[in-house]
Amino acid sequence: MNNIKSLLLFVFIAAGITACKKGKTVDVEAQFKADTIAIRNYITSNNISAIKHSSGVFYQIIAPGTGDIKYTGNSQISAAYQGKIMNGAIFDDSKGAPIDFSLGRVIQGWQIGIPLIQKGGKIRLLIPSYYGYGTSGTGPIPGNAILDFDITLINVQ
Repeated sequence: MNNIKSLLLFVFIAAGITACKKGKTVDVEAQFKADTIAIRNYITSNNISAIKHSSGVFYQIIAPGTGDIKYTGNSQISAAYQGKIMNGAIFDDSKGAPIDFSLGRVIQGWQIGIPLIQKGGKIRLLIPSYYGYGTSGTGPIPGNAILDFDITLINVQ
């Protein structure tokens, strides 16, 4: 009898959780607009000379780097970086040491921004949540977080 009660309790809890998730809708377009407004305000109040990419990612090329690499998702990148959320809290920092990765395996904001520079280049990316970790976030990054990255491209192949 206890097994049946436990099973029923589990079913009711699972149904309740599922019902809560179904009722939660996300207006991606509205969030993207809110992110864009927040980024524009941040740029203005901090006197940052950033440009809005056609995707909606904002960027500031600090140094363009040299070379003529044509990027693909398989491009091998070596970069030093620091990532913050817009309130200034650092969530990741390579501390100047390069990290190696494939361009196709990073967040979309990096896939958009990294090809704007070449080897030795430096870029600042202000990434709307849609091109970062979206509504769910990850680790210390909350959902709908706008990301602020300073990236130095050490090498690309």
